[in-house]
Formats: sequence, C-alpha cells, structure tokens
Amino acid sequence: MKQLLAVIALLTIIGCAKKKEGYSISGNLADIEDGKMIYLSELDANNQPTKLDSVSVKDGKFMIDLPEITNSNLNFITVEGVRGNVLFISENEPIDFQIYKDSIQTSLVTGGKENKLLQAYLGHIKELNTKVMRIRTDLRAQATSTKDSSAMANLQKEEEALRNSDLAYKKKVTKENPENFVSLLVLTDMINMGASANEVKELFANLSDNLKQTSIGKSLKENLDKRSRVEIGSKAPEFKAPNPQGEEIELKNVLGKVTLVDFWAAWCKPCRVENPNVVKVYNKYHDKGFNIIGVSLDREGQKDKWVNAIEEDKLTWNHVSNLQFWNDPVAKLYNVRAIPAAFLLDEKGVIVATNLRGAALEAKVKELIEK
Repeated sequence: MKQLLAVIALLTIIGCAKKKEGYSISGNLADIEDGKMIYLSELDANNQPTKLDSVSVKDGKFMIDLPEITNSNLNFITVEGVRGNVLFISENEPIDFQIYKDSIQTSLVTGGKENKLLQAYLGHIKELNTKVMRIRTDLRAQATSTKDSSAMANLQKEEEALRNSDLAYKKKVTKENPENFVSLLVLTDMINMGASANEVKELFANLSDNLKQTSIGKSLKENLDKRSRVEIGSKAPEFKAPNPQGEEIELKNVLGKVTLVDFWAAWCKPCRVENPNVVKVYNKYHDKGFNIIGVSLDREGQKDKWVNAIEEDKLTWNHVSNLQFWNDPVAKLYNVRAIPAAFLLDEKGVIVATNLRGAALEAKVKELIEK
C-alpha cells in the first residue's frame, strides 16, 4: 500500500511539473561543414528581416532554444555561404529542419500545425507555378509555330481555370484557418496577385484578433484600406491640388457625367504616347459631359516641363500637381505606384473602370455617356 501511494505521489509531482516554456529549432545540414553559421531572422514591424539568433554547425547539426512566443511570425533560416533561405513559422512547438546546401529551396520543415499548413501551401504554389509555366511554354510554341488560334484559346482557358481553382483554394485555407498565421500569407499573396481588395478585406475580417495585431497583419490591413479606396465600385477619394496658375482645384468641382482622373508626368514616355488618344476621346465627348483632371507626378523645380508638356500635347482640360514626384499626396491617396494610371468616374464620383487605354477608353466613355 505504501509503495502504491509513493507511485501515485510521484506521478502527481510529474504531472504537476511546469512544462518547459518556449520552443526549439534544430536540424540536419547535408554537406555543410562544421563551423558554418546558422542565422535565425524574423520579419520586424516594417516587414524587414531582423536577426534573432545564430549558432554554428557542429557534427552536421544545429539547435537553438528560443523563448515562448505570444504570436507566430514568419521566420527565416539562412546558412553562411549558401544563397537563399528556409521559411518557417515560429510557434511553441519543436521545429525540425532538413537543409540541403545545393538545393535550399527543397529543404524540409516539420513540427507544429502552423508549419504543416505552410508546407502544404508552399507545395500548392509550387505545383500551380509548374502548371502555369507549362501552359505558357505551350502558348509560346503555338504563337511561333502553328499559330493555331483555337489551341491558344484553349490554353488560355486552361490557365484561367487554374487561376480560379487557386483562388478557391486560398479562400478555403483562410476560412478554415482563421487563427493560423499562414492565412495572413495567403491573403497577402491574393492581394499581390490582383484579387479584389474588398473581397480580401472580408476574409481578413474573419481572422483572429491576434493575427490582425501581428506586423504582417497590420501591414496587410493598411494595404487593403489603400486599395479598397480606389477599387471599382468605391467612391473616388476627394482631393484638391494646385493648377499651373497656383489655384486650388477640387475633384468635386470638376466632375462631369463621366470624369477621368489621369495620373501622368512630362517625363513619362508611355503617358505621352497615350495622350493623343485621350485628347481624341476628350474632344469627341467633352461637350456631352466628359471631363478630365490630369494629376502630374513631375518633380520639384520642373514646373516648366510640366506646363510645356500640357501645351505640346494639347491637353486642354484641368491639370493639378504638387510637383512632388512619387511623394505626391494625391498619388498616394489613390495608391498609384506606376504611371500612366487612370480612374474613370460616373456622375456621382464612383469609380467604374481603371487604367483603360486606346479603344477601350473610348468604348467605355461612349457607353457611360449614352447610358
């Protein structure tokens, strides 16, 4: 009886012992000599890599003990003298690596539900890219050899179907994993691939508060807010800026039945090439209610180049510029990162189309004017 009580007491002590806090990362490194350094980094609040720890390789292995974390984050393992890195997600579970010197992108990561999902997602992306590259190779072959339009159309449909399937997969991942860090990476990929910002915002709203408060979560929300402001269907952001005479021009005061907010610059060759087409559409439809306000991203001290370009290209509509190049506040408000960029508005100032050029611009203006 005393022996039984002693065993029970011992089991109680073991069961009540405090679980070791934190987690560890360890790994095997094929063909990497001892003494080489292993560096652990994570994304900081500005989404830049910052080093957390380092250790040298010993007997072809490494191990780093790490403190307990509150929120997961995207981390990187880099090896001294080896190009590339191994991605993983920090979580309070032992994480193991099998790193290959000559093919670091094929290294294996195991341990924890976060990294299991990450590996599945990376595998999906790799498979998708392989299929897309095969389709595009076939398209190039068709374009340069048989020029079979029917075959090319089928290949394009096949790629579109792949993209739609990929989008459905990504939506499913985020909906089923609202507390998993991988969902943030998936949503970031979606917005970078041109998915609707408003659609991604809905998916983001369903994520846990912990994920939203991570550095990537905050950065993603900021990006989504910027993009959704100028998506088709959104009310165009109001702005005012000085014209060449120094007078403040407000968007709301120049709205027509249809209005083009046209971002350009005197130094932008594609913009100048497109200007004759914009002039043609303006001259044809201005009397029917088509207005334009040009927003120039010309540089400080180069107002004369801006004004000369307006005159040379016969751009007889309203023009504004803060002459701040890419720091122009109107460009930032509209999330403009490349020019030419254009937003077509209806009479209520709602964005109905973006970046239309050539015949597509005239067709849309005609449709809206005659509506």
